Amino acid sequence: MYRKVDDFLQDWQDASSETLRVLEAMTDEKLDQAIIEGHNTLRWLGWHLATAPAYFAGLLGLELSNAGDAGKLPSTAKEIAEGYQSVSKELAEKVSKEFSDKHLTEKVDQHGRPTAGGAILRTLIDHQTHHRGQITVLLRQAGLNVPGVMGPTKEDLEK
Repeated sequence: MYRKVDDFLQDWQDASSETLRVLEAMTDEKLDQAIIEGHNTLRWLGWHLATAPAYFAGLLGLELSNAGDAGKLPSTAKEIAEGYQSVSKELAEKVSKEFSDKHLTEKVDQHGRPTAGGAILRTLIDHQTHHRGQITVLLRQAGLNVPGVMGPTKEDLEK
């Protein structure tokens, strides 16, 4: 759980820049790659990461104007990456301007559970990390470059 806005903002800057690298590794030709038929595709996972910050922000009483429509999947990888970049930047700006450290310890309603704002922001980052990991598996399965986001990849070590 975050107790200081600056701690969240630093983590968000790092996490969102690495997530953007992963999204930028997707290609239009491979957007329908899934682990097996009927499972989430690169397109769905990427767009989910681009739209999820608005959900978490909403729990905190923040409205993001750059949030895309979660139900309308983009046709290109570029749209996904740009959508994510836009919403992640707006989230950081809103938290920076509208939140104090006190907001992070105050409880908000998370679907009937009182939850500290800082815990919701931690969950946002954990949620993003989880899906980013799924995307890296699909990138490799699709034969695409896998960016080393939490350490070097096999390809990075072979250079």
